[in-house]
Amino acid sequence: MEEKNNKFTVINDEGKQIECEVLFTFDSDETKKSYIVYTDNTKDEIGNIKVYASIYDPNNMDDTKMSLEPIETEKEWNIIETILDSLQEEANNTNDGDNSK
Repeated sequence: MEEKNNKFTVINDEGKQIECEVLFTFDSDETKKSYIVYTDNTKDEIGNIKVYASIYDPNNMDDTKMSLEPIETEKEWNIIETILDSLQEEANNTNDGDNSK
């Protein structure tokens, strides 16, 4: 992932500005779309950081113009979940290796 700016602001339903951090972006050959995975660094009820994903236009990453589109198909969610699971497994393996030293 190559990002010039790893943060952007969204406006929620109440009109409040929320700063989000880009975790990673990727293009899917399968769907021919670009995806952005990000967080607002809030936590869910069990303490996990909330992570969101949307479709975006990589040519339009200016904070004032960026438009995020909802992910609507199960196929797209499966692609994203597979990547997130893979990253989580990789992080767990890295952490396990650090603990054995």
